[in-house]
Amino acid sequence: MQLKVKSSVFIDRLIFEVDQTEPCLLQAVLKDDAGCVCSAMQTELVHDQRVLNWNGLNDLPYGVYYLEVKNGDDESRLRLVKRV
Repeated sequence: MQLKVKSSVFIDRLIFEVDQTEPCLLQAVLKDDAGCVCSAMQTELVHDQRVLNWNGLNDLPYGVYYLEVKNGDDESRLRLVKRV
């Protein structure tokens, strides 16, 4: 699975895109640079839904994070930075 983010820097939400075109269950985890899970979401993608908007990340501390997105055995990982 290919994963893209609108920007690798975020403040209070993430907008990311997956190359999945068929309906599926998508799991996303946001981990800090120590590997601790800071936030998680699970959503059912509908047909041709590619862009996801993950809100509610304002309470996370500033720093480096890793976005891990899974669809079954298919997994992608990106490095992100939360800033002011």
